[in-house]
Amino acid sequence: MRLDIYRRAEQDGKFSYLAVPEARNIPEEATNTDWEVEARAIEVDDNADQIPDYDIDNLNGQIREKGYAVTSTFH
Repeated sequence: MRLDIYRRAEQDGKFSYLAVPEARNIPEEATNTDWEVEARAIEVDDNADQIPDYDIDNLNGQIREKGYAVTSTFH
């Protein structure tokens, strides 16, 4: 699958990331935050359950449930 990745600044110079299927808009509940484009159309295996570079876990589950995936709070 191809994903667009967005980021937003957090405390201590860290970032949170948002993964959205390519060409979809950021979902309405996430647009109230200042997301900036990090990468467009990155290729991720359809069966991948995480994107370690962006600390995103449960990738497919989050996308099925919400239409997007965000950085895990465990990282």
